[in-house]
Order: sequence, then C-alpha cells, then structure tokens
Amino acid sequence: MTDRHEPDTISPVSHRLNVSVLPARGRRQTIEADAEQRQALAAEHDLVSVERFAADIEVKRWQRDGVRLVGTVDAEITQRCVVTLDPLPARVRAPFEAVFVPDDSPLSRRAEPGEGADIIVDAEGPDLPEPFTPPMLDIGAAAEEFFALALDPYPRKKGAEPPGDFAPDPADAPENPFAKLAALKTNGER
Repeated sequence: MTDRHEPDTISPVSHRLNVSVLPARGRRQTIEADAEQRQALAAEHDLVSVERFAADIEVKRWQRDGVRLVGTVDAEITQRCVVTLDPLPARVRAPFEAVFVPDDSPLSRRAEPGEGADIIVDAEGPDLPEPFTPPMLDIGAAAEEFFALALDPYPRKKGAEPPGDFAPDPADAPENPFAKLAALKTNGER
C-alpha cells in the first residue's frame, strides 16, 4: 500500500476519523461519495465515470494502539475498453481488511537495508501493519486504495478482439536456431 494516510496526500473520499476515542466495541462507518467526489475519483483512476462509490467499514482497536479496518467497497463505474475504447460499465465489490499502527510503534518500523533484520512475508498471510500519525486515520483513503486494487487494469468488452494489423506477423518472427539444426539433421549433414 502507498502511504496515503499523511495529510499532504488527500483522497477524493477522505474521511478522517479520530481513533483515540473509539468505543471498546468499535464503530461502523459508512462512506458515500457525492457527485464531486465521484468525479475526482474518476479523474484519479482514469475512469470514464464513477456512478456510485460506497464503503462500509468496521473500525476496531487492534492490540494496544492499533486500529483494524474490516469492510467492503462497492462501486459502479464506467471504464474504457482497451480494444475498442467504448465505454464499459462495471461493478467493483472489494472486501478488505487492514491494520494500522502509530508511526512510533515498533510494529511500524521498517528494517533498513544492511541492518541484518530479515522480514519473512507470507504472500497468502495478512499484510504488515501500516503506519499512521495518531490520533487521526483517513479511513476513506484506505477504502480508496482497495477500490484501486480491485479495478480491472485491462477492461475488455465481451467479444472484442484486437484488429488483425496489431497481431504479430509470423513472417516477422526471427528464425528459431533449433529449426536450422533440425533441418541440418534431416538432410544428413552433421
């Protein structure tokens, strides 16, 4: 994840929450983007339009000072087909989970190269905690990151195929050196 939780980078759907006053059982937050925010999201992510963007997030304490977000981003968008450039409506539904710790926490400290500390990351396991500057956490920016990850980077309209002039011409392909060897072998030459 990128570090979008700092004040110098503001998400179009920014929703800063004071996590120092979270109730013990947590808090449920819903974010609904208005027309201006949806337009900014479309521009930010190179989309034709964002018709709807909503995030439903459960915000809870994690360990002593951390915060755990569990939620779902649900959006209706229009992208451009990479083949025809026609508008292509799509629905994005992305469940997510993220843990944030204060930037002065030992859990947020990243090892510097050469320090001798190896970090073992399980690709299928949970993500490492992300640092944030207490007491405010931008849960809208976190939801936007998971929205961006769920976008199809190469949307293609059903049945759309690239024009034939974009397909590689077999005559332009370099000759395989092993084909030359095979030809020598079949001619009886060695």
